Order: sequence, then C-alpha cells, then structure tokens
Amino acid sequence: MAEVLEVRAGIEREIAGRTVCEQLRQVADRHPDAPAYSDPDGDGWSTLTYGQARRRILEIAAGFAALGLERGEAVAIMMVNRSEHVLADLGAVHAGGVGCTVYSTFAPEQIAFVAGDVGARFAVLGGPAELARWEPVLDRLDGLRRIIMLEGAPDDDRFMSWADFLDLGRARLAEDEAAVEARSRQVAPGDVVTVLYTSGTTGMPKGVPLTHVNVFYEVAATDRLTALPVHGTQISYLTYAHIAERILSLYLPLVKMSHVHFCTDLANLGATLGQVRPMMFFGVPRVWEKMMARLLAVLATQPEEQQAAVRAAMAAGAAHVEAGQYGGTITPEIQAAYDKADASLLSVIRGMIGFDRAEWTATGAAPLPAEVQHFYAGLGLKVIDVYGMTETTGAFTGNSPSCYRLGTVGRAEPGVEVRIAEDGEILTRSPLNTGAYLNRPEATAELLDAEGWLHTGDIGTVDDDGFYRVVDRKKELIITAGGENVSPAEIENHLKEHLLVGQALAYGDNRPHPVAVLTLDGETAPGWARARGIAFTSLAELAEHPDVLKEVTAAVEAANAKLARVQQVKRWALLGTEWTAETEELTPSLKLKRRVIHAKYADVIDSLYGEPR
Repeated sequence: MAEVLEVRAGIEREIAGRTVCEQLRQVADRHPDAPAYSDPDGDGWSTLTYGQARRRILEIAAGFAALGLERGEAVAIMMVNRSEHVLADLGAVHAGGVGCTVYSTFAPEQIAFVAGDVGARFAVLGGPAELARWEPVLDRLDGLRRIIMLEGAPDDDRFMSWADFLDLGRARLAEDEAAVEARSRQVAPGDVVTVLYTSGTTGMPKGVPLTHVNVFYEVAATDRLTALPVHGTQISYLTYAHIAERILSLYLPLVKMSHVHFCTDLANLGATLGQVRPMMFFGVPRVWEKMMARLLAVLATQPEEQQAAVRAAMAAGAAHVEAGQYGGTITPEIQAAYDKADASLLSVIRGMIGFDRAEWTATGAAPLPAEVQHFYAGLGLKVIDVYGMTETTGAFTGNSPSCYRLGTVGRAEPGVEVRIAEDGEILTRSPLNTGAYLNRPEATAELLDAEGWLHTGDIGTVDDDGFYRVVDRKKELIITAGGENVSPAEIENHLKEHLLVGQALAYGDNRPHPVAVLTLDGETAPGWARARGIAFTSLAELAEHPDVLKEVTAAVEAANAKLARVQQVKRWALLGTEWTAETEELTPSLKLKRRVIHAKYADVIDSLYGEPR
C-alpha cells in the first residue's frame, strides 16, 4: 500500500498545475509545426499543425465568449469524429466552459434529458442528420441559447453557421487577444473539463463530471502502460462520448504530440488503417471481431496450400505471444519459429491491414473473446485488455506490451488501489475517480462509499501476481432455478467465437438452465453463404437455411464443450435481424441492453423453455 501511495504522489507532482489549456499552449509554443489533426480530404488529408490548431481554438473560445458563455457552462457537441469536434470542445474549455459530447445514437428524449441535465447553453451539431434528432425537443430546451451548425444551418435566429461563428471569433480575438488568453489561464486543474454520459443499459444516462486532474492522471498512467514515442500516428474513430476515445485521441495527444487522423465513417476504418498505419489502436471487442471475420473471409478464398502456410505461421505467432506472458519464457526454439514466420508471412499480413507499426493494440468496454485474442496473437499482435469505466476516467487496470497475461484485464495502474470486496465486487480508489454523478446524489452514494472506494458493479477475481479478471456485471449474473451463479458474458463470448454469430444473449435467471438468442453477423454470414452456393435474398431468409442452422448448431456445441455443465446452453434461437444501437438492442458503446432484449424477444425466450425444437 505504501508503495502504491508513493507512486501516486509522484504522478500527482508530475501533473500538478496542469490543465488542457496550459498543456496545449506549451505544445504549440514548442512544436508549432508538428502535425496535430488530419481530416480526410478526397484521396488525401487536410492537416492542422499544433500551432494552427491552438490559434483556431482561441478563435472558437473568443466566439463562445462573445455569445455569452460563462465560466462552468456547458457546450453540447454532436457530430462525427473530425477536427471541428476536438476544436469546438477545446474551444469551450479555453473559454472557461465544459465540453459535453452527446452520443449520436441517443433518441430525442435522451438528448433533451442530457442537454437539460448538463445545462447546455450552446450546441454544436454536424449537420441535418444531427439536427433531426434535436428538433423534436428544441422547444423544451429553454436554456439553449444558440445552435451552431457545421452544415445546413436553418435561416433562424437560434441557429448560426460554423463559418459565421468562426468569423465572430476571429474578430473578437483580434480585438482583445489578451482577454481570451486570460480566460484560458483562469481555468484551474480542479475545474470540470468534460461531462460524459454513461450510455446506460437501462433508464436515462448519468452524467459523469471529470476534471483536468482526472484526465491528466489517466494520461500519465496510460503513458506508463503504453510507452509510446512522441509524434506518433493514430486514428480517431470511436465517439468522443466514450471515455476511451476521449483519453486516447483528445487528451493523450496533447502530451505525446501525436498526429490524429479522423475516420468519419466506420465503414472506411480498414482503408484508414492502411493509410495511417497507426502506432496505437484501441477497439471495443466488436471492432476486433469484425476485422477478424473479414480477414478470415479473405483467407477462406485462398488456395488450400496458402491457407495451410498461413495457419502454420499463425501457430508460431500465437506461441510467441503466449510464451511472452508474465511468468512465461520465450525459448530459442519459439523465437526462431516466430522470426521465420514473421519474415515470411506475418509481417506482410500486418502490413496489409495497417498494423505493421502498431506498438500498442488494446481492447476494453466488454470482454474480448479468447478466440479473438488468440487469432490476433497468431498475427504477432498483442491485443491486450484494459478495464475501467467512465466514472474512473477510463482504465484503472491494464496489461502492457511488456507485462501482460492474456484473459485478464491486467494489473492496477500506477498509484491506483484496487481490491475485491467480500461479495466479489471490484472496488477502486485513486485520483481517477469522479467526485460524484451530476445531479444524482442517491446514485453517487451507491457509487462512492465513505472511504472513497468506487463500487464498479463488476464481479472479479485477482491472481497471485496481481492480474485481475472481470467475471460479469454484479446485477447481470444469472442465478438458475437450481441456485447456480452463471456469467452470461462468458457463455456469450464462447458463442461468438464462430464467424457466423454476430451477437449472442444468454438467459436463464430463475430458470432451470441457460438458453441463448443469437443473431447472424451481417458482414460475414452472406459471404459464408455465397462461398457455399447458398441462395438467399435477406438475412432473415439466411437465418432459416438448413445449412446455416447446422453450422450454428455446431457452433453452440463447440461453445458448450468449453463451459461447465450448469453454463451450457440447452436451447437457442437464431434471429434474422442484426442488433445495433439504432435498433436499441445495443448501447452506443456496443454493449448488450439486456432488459431491452429480454422485453423485445420475450416470446422467443419463453418458447425456448417450451417444447424442444
């Protein structure tokens, strides 16, 4: 404990007095010509340097000040990842305000709640698509003074175009630059830098205020875990409403002076990876699963001789990564086999998919299936888990490239206290913890106890070497009619190991045994079917095809073989639809909304406990 507190004190000294505003000023002064933000522009990129970015941010801060933004007031932002998103957020902060990214998948009622809860005085929206989500509730948002639109601003006094807003800011900055700079210098480390709203599996989301101290402690801890060089390249593609993206591609780059490239459409992620070749890449499990499925689909089209060569090379890659785990030994034989495989095939494959320069590849937000992790290990990539919450400013445990154990979420981050409570819940205490939920004293009392321990709501274990495992959400554990505690996530991860299965939900609370509701993967299932000459016109038709059902049956049997008897799925149903955030089965961070699925597919679940199929 004393050692942990000593490390914490050292980090606190390191970040003392640091704010986002002061950090950006120092970077822009020292490295004004270093590339900061690049947006896709035709076949190339449009880039702002750190010097240019700071100037634009000061103009935006001046614009907000001119419109009447007061200290501590919020600016709500909804748009795809692009430089204007970061600039608007940091501009609000430099004016003394608070940036608040709103999930673009939120329904109008959720938007109204968030805007009212955070007290948004201004909103910056990307265009007509975002405005369409806000329009149904605008008449209820009396506190919203002005809506700034990047594109398609209506001819209405309540709206303002981005171009006009920038013109206003430039003029005000030219009139009194010292006043704008003074506002940014008044921002203090303990001030709230952002409020993020948990995507929520039930009910309205909760606002999580995070301070400059919170984010810079997380940046310092992440820097120690990743050990990345300065001026590296990276991609921003996950929403800035997600804490991981905020830390990794908004705040961390201000310290590492990284060059951030924006991927405005997830469909273009593969091409963007090939262009940018990032030094770091974070993906939620679904992203890694999708990329794996596409690679497997491509591999399946190759001649058998080539497939066999790739499998052999990947076996050497997986052996190398697995032997390199904490406490393991990479023998000369394992190293030699890997070097040969890497030189002949693995490095080529990594180059083809844009990971030839990747030094840190990670995942979080939900468990990564072991089969997916093993697949990437076969390519020589350590896709390592980190674990955290919005309420802990992101990760508070993590694996590192030099100290990892597959299947775990790593050790406690530097200076962070973590322990397992008597009931198995994971608790943590550190400067990463939020001070409270916004306007939710009762929820805050459940989150933080009197001794400062944050209750994660997750059940976990820790091994003798300090590596943590997350079993499942405390409230989501299945207790069968026989009194057995079962983790639905573990069942679901095994079911999703097959490339045909896109999503899986295990159910069985107060029932005699678990059952599962499955969906086909909308990207890989059609290719799988065409390769086998299966004719179909829709995913729903494909889900009823005998060959597909036979393959999914085999997938369920393979999953059951890896599970204890009480965990095994006795019956299942395959749906002809996909689950997305838009159709409300998934949160914006792509986690299952279990209660929504339970209600939406209650008849399907009930039928699984009726007569055998």
